[in-house]
Formats: sequence, structure tokens, C-alpha cells
Amino acid sequence: MNRKLVIPLVLICLSLGACSSPRPAAELTAPAASQVEYLIGPGDVLQVFVWRNPELSVTVPVRPDGKISTPLVEDMQAVGKTPSQLARDMEQALSRFVKSPKVNIIVEEFVGNFSEQIRVVGKAAEPKAIPYRRNMTLLDVMIEVGGLAPGAAGNRARIIRRQNGEQVELKVRVDRLLNDGDISQNVMMLPGDVLLIPESRL
Repeated sequence: MNRKLVIPLVLICLSLGACSSPRPAAELTAPAASQVEYLIGPGDVLQVFVWRNPELSVTVPVRPDGKISTPLVEDMQAVGKTPSQLARDMEQALSRFVKSPKVNIIVEEFVGNFSEQIRVVGKAAEPKAIPYRRNMTLLDVMIEVGGLAPGAAGNRARIIRRQNGEQVELKVRVDRLLNDGDISQNVMMLPGDVLLIPESRL
């Protein structure tokens, strides 16, 4: 990460108490990001824990076809489900072999569905797609991509979002967030958001 970016980011985090409870801009409050549940995607790595059955507890990747295979359960569809939904489906499948099975699913490595990712394009240090995490903010995204690239017009950045069935553009001032500590710009991100960072006109 650019050394010039590190100090402002640290100051922001300290002033926020580890960057907790950011206040989103008014136009970004719906839908609430805290209500969004993570959906499992191809390439995720899942820890399947079956209570009192260590021989059935494994860590497995989600295959490109969207399924997983575990002891006693083959080709269980995982993609598109929340971890809790997959756990209930695993319990139902295992009930043929185990009395009252209790399953927990933990996502150890996140990739996520394409529609669940946040994509950063334009003048970021490392433009890329990022797996969505609950309560992810614009600051979290900028840390993931290493900040702004030289020549970026951070204060003209936009978030492209699907909202109520329509595509909307939301203006964000990334320069003010990173360099001035303007926490009003630290908006909540949602799955499928695209952050566009244009090049400076100068």
C-alpha cells in the first residue's frame, strides 16, 4: 500500500474506534447492509462441522459446478445458499445415516457469486473484484485495493448500484475520506456494487 495512504487510514481508524459503526450518507441507507446474508459461491472453502461426529466433519471447496461432497453426502448443492441454509440441507441428508444430526457451516475462504462481489474499476492502485462481507464499507474496499492510483480523481468517484430494480449512481468523495478523514463518505457497500474511480482531467 502507498505509504502516503497508511497514516491517513490509521488516523481514520483510530478516530472511529477501529472503524466501527460508520454513518452512511442519507441516500445510501436502503436496503440496510446488515440485512444482507452471504451466499456461498464457487471456489469458497467450507468447514462442515457435524456435532459429535468428527469423522463426518471436513473442510471442502465448492466445486465449479456449485456442489460439495462430504462423507455420506455426495453432490450437495451449495452455491446460492447461505451457510445456515446449507447446514439445514446437510442435516436432512445426514438424517438417513445419523440420528438427529447437528451441522454448522463456516465459510473459511470467500470468493462468492459474481453478483455478490464488489468490483472496483478505474484509477485504484489494484482494481479488482472483492468478495462482499457483511457491514463492508467504502473504506474497507479502498484498503482492499490499496488506495487510489496516481492521477485518480477520487472526489468524482461513483458507486453503481441496483436499487429497487433500477440502476442508480451514487457520488462518493474518496479523496475526502482517505486524506481528510471525512467519515460521512464512508458509506456502506452492498453486494453487486461497482465503484468507478475516474482519472483526473488535469
